[in-house]
Amino acid sequence: MNELKLTEKQKRQFDEYYKFLIAENEKYNLTAITEKQEVYAKHFYDSLQLARVVDFNETEKLMDIGSGAGFPGIPLKIIFPNLRLFIIEPTLKRTRFLAALTEMLGLEGVEIIKGRAEEEIVRFREAFPVATARAVARLPVLLELALPYVEVGGFFLAMKGASYSEEVLEAENALKVLGSEITETHHYRLQDHFGERVILKIRKNETTKEIYPRKFAAIKKRHL
Repeated sequence: MNELKLTEKQKRQFDEYYKFLIAENEKYNLTAITEKQEVYAKHFYDSLQLARVVDFNETEKLMDIGSGAGFPGIPLKIIFPNLRLFIIEPTLKRTRFLAALTEMLGLEGVEIIKGRAEEEIVRFREAFPVATARAVARLPVLLELALPYVEVGGFFLAMKGASYSEEVLEAENALKVLGSEITETHHYRLQDHFGERVILKIRKNETTKEIYPRKFAAIKKRHL
C-alpha cells in the first residue's frame, strides 16, 4: 500500500487493525484470509480503491451495508477521519467486533447498527450521498437493498469481482425500476498479483418508491 502515502498514524492503525482481526478471528469467524500480505491486498487495499471513484474529502457520510469485519468502511475511515461512517451488520458477534475495533483504533464518528438493510431503511431512507457494499449479494439484490439509502443524485458503489458482467445483465431491470444507471466501471488489479476487481459506480436519478426494499424473502425469491 506504499502508493497511498499513509501517515505514520495510519500505518499504525492498519497494523493494529490486522493484529486485532487475526486475534479475534477464531472467536468471530471474520475472514478466511489471514496471511498479512493477503489481508493488506484483498481487504485493506481493495477497500481503499473506492477513493478512486468518489472524493471522500468532499463526502460528508457513507453507508456501508453488510460490512462484516469492517470492509470497506473502516479502511476508508482511517484514511478519511472526517468521514461520518454508518455500518449496517446483521450479526451480533460482528457488531461487537466492530465496536471493539473502532474503540481500539480511536475512530470517532462511526455508528454501528445491528440490523438488516431492508429493515433499517425506515431510519435512513435517502439519507446518504454514497452507499457501498462488498461481497454481500448479487447485483440485482444489492441494488434493491442499497439504493433506497442513497439520496437522489448520489451514488451506490458496488464492489465486484472480474466476472461482474453477468450480474450487470441480470440487473438491467432493477436499474430501470429503481431509477438508476451505471456511470462508471472502474477496473483495477490488487497488489501482489491477487487478482482483478471492479467497482460499479451507480447514480441514483429518481426517488425510490416506498415499496422498496421489499422483505428479504421476497427479494431472494424473485429479484427485480
